[in-house]
Amino acid sequence: MKRLLATFVIGLAVTVASQAQLDELQGLKRLYDYDSEQPLETKDTLLHERDGVKVYDISYASPGGGRVTAYLVAPAGNGPFAGLVFGHWGPGNRTEFLPEAMLYAEAGAASLLIDYPWVRPAPWRRDLHYFSDAEADHEIYVQAVVDLRRGIDLLAARPGVDPDRLAYIGHSYGAQWGAILSAVDDRLKAAVLMGGIPDLAAIYLENDDPDFVKLRASVPNEELEKYLRINACTDAIHYVRYAAPTPLLFQFARYERYFNEEAMKRYAQAASEPKSVKWYETGHDLNDVQALLDRSEWLQGKIGAGSVARILERKLKKR
Repeated sequence: MKRLLATFVIGLAVTVASQAQLDELQGLKRLYDYDSEQPLETKDTLLHERDGVKVYDISYASPGGGRVTAYLVAPAGNGPFAGLVFGHWGPGNRTEFLPEAMLYAEAGAASLLIDYPWVRPAPWRRDLHYFSDAEADHEIYVQAVVDLRRGIDLLAARPGVDPDRLAYIGHSYGAQWGAILSAVDDRLKAAVLMGGIPDLAAIYLENDDPDFVKLRASVPNEELEKYLRINACTDAIHYVRYAAPTPLLFQFARYERYFNEEAMKRYAQAASEPKSVKWYETGHDLNDVQALLDRSEWLQGKIGAGSVARILERKLKKR
């Protein structure tokens, strides 16, 4: 009887914990809801076509207002092609992954590379305020994720793209958005998270980089705490635990400037399985060519994105 009661109590505890997790996930997902039936109002212009790769300047309507500026990089031919959505690092823009997307196009995958709201041209630009307006920044961060979800809509509907072979690659802020997408959007079959952080505290409170030490000294504690509290619901660590069944590839830098190794390990350990973790002898930009080759090989196994290594080998032979 005691054993039966103990089994019942354990089972009840597991059920309650599972329900609590489900409730948490549903609450997080609601932050990024949007009307997928609204027209994208896509506009595109072919910039150039070289080596069988077409690069388009493209824009589409944002549920948060204005338009999302992006590049669409597509192989010649009718497909079916794997599809990749790219998220750049915070101070970057859609150009960060353009050379990589062109390699993937030669290998047989189509890519969408968007600008976040704070790097778009006028009149669609929404500048970040940081500590002076935490609520406004939170709204902009959520918009960035929703705009990426709309980008998945666009790519999945593109002629020649296989909607069952979609993946995401994101760097820094892009990795944060990728963690969120892995939990809230089940269309992704894989996600690469490059140079990501578990939470904003890893940068603003734990980082010993001189610039951030100086920043901490210049911002009143109450302002910093408010900013972290209001934006905590977009912290990646809340989402990677719910990524399954989407597989994750973490790519970390041994000489990371913006956060420490303990934070990176904490981030990866929190993630659901399946996951892979790789480290590189480089800085935050992760410009080691091995990182490019590793994610290409990994994505080839997950969605058949094509071999970038073969494309690079062919290009080198031509020189």
